[in-house]
Amino acid sequence: MKLKKTMLGTGLALALMGSTAAQAADVVIGVPNWPSVRVTAHVLKTVMEDNLGLDVELQNGTNPIVFEAMDSGAMHVHPEVWLPNQVNLNTKFVKEKGTVKMNPNGVAGDQAMCVTKGTAERTGIKDLAELSNPDMAKNFDTDGDGKGEIWIGAAGWASTNVEKIRAKSYGYAETMQLKEMDETLALAEVDNAVAKKTNIVFFCYTPHHMFALHDLVILKEPAFDAAKWNVIQPTDDPQWLEKSSAPVAWNTAYLHIHYAAGLEKAHPAAAKLLSSVKLNTDQVSAMTYALVVEKADPAEFAKKWISENSATVDSWLK
Repeated sequence: MKLKKTMLGTGLALALMGSTAAQAADVVIGVPNWPSVRVTAHVLKTVMEDNLGLDVELQNGTNPIVFEAMDSGAMHVHPEVWLPNQVNLNTKFVKEKGTVKMNPNGVAGDQAMCVTKGTAERTGIKDLAELSNPDMAKNFDTDGDGKGEIWIGAAGWASTNVEKIRAKSYGYAETMQLKEMDETLALAEVDNAVAKKTNIVFFCYTPHHMFALHDLVILKEPAFDAAKWNVIQPTDDPQWLEKSSAPVAWNTAYLHIHYAAGLEKAHPAAAKLLSSVKLNTDQVSAMTYALVVEKADPAEFAKKWISENSATVDSWLK
C-alpha cells in the first residue's frame, strides 16, 4: 500500500484533531495496531501516572503518523519501534532532525514466514522459496483461483511492505495471493486451520503469543545478507517495490521505545524514565499472551504486572 505524502498529511491532521482533548495531558503515547505495542503503552502510562504524577493519554496512530506527531509535539512516545523495519523514520527524526530520542535498550525480535506443524507434515514444505512452485502454492489455495494465499501482515506495518518485496524477490508474488488484513483476523484463520487441519502459511514474529498457542514451523531461508537486503519504503520512493530486493531472511530486529526530545525540558523525569526502560523478549511475549489469549483488561493488567515486577520498574526510575 503506497502512503502518499497527502495521505500522511491528512493522517497527521487527524492525529492533531484527535489529540485536542488530550492536549491537557502531560504525555500522549501513540499506539499502533499490534498487541505488544498496546500492552507496553499501558505499562508506560501506568508507571508515569503512579510514579511521576503525570496525566498520560493513549492515542491510536500508524508508525509514520506517530513519528510526525512526536516531531510536532502532538504526541510524545512511540512504545515499540521495530528496527530495521522503521529505519527510514528513525533516520529522519532521530538522526537527522534530532526531534525524537531512542531508548538504547532494544528487545530482540525475529520475523519470518511460518506454517503450522500439520501443514508442514501434509505438504512437505520446508523452504520459503518453495512457494514459488505453482504445485506447492496450490496446497494453500482456499478459493479455487489456482493461487495460494499467504498473510503478509496488516496494512500500515512497515514489515508488510517488506514482505511484498520478499515475495517479489523469491518469486511467490506470482503464485500466491498476498493478503493484508488485521492481525486479529489473521490469527483467527490460523486457529481455524489448526482446528480443521487445513494448510496455512503466514507472517510470524517474536515476541508474540502465537508460539505459545500453536506448534509452528518457521520456513527456512538463506541467512540475512546486508548486501542483498535492498529495502525502500513507500514513504521514501513511489517506485519502492520495483527498486527493492530482499531474497534472504530478515536480520534480527530490535524493538525500541522512542520519545519526543521536547520531553527532556517539559517533563525531564518522564524522559529519563523512557530512556531507561528495559524489557526482554520473554517478558513482552508473556504480556501479550495475557492480553490476547487470556483477555486481560490492558489497564488492570498493567497495574498487576508493575506490582509483580516492582524491582524491574524501580530500576527504570532510578
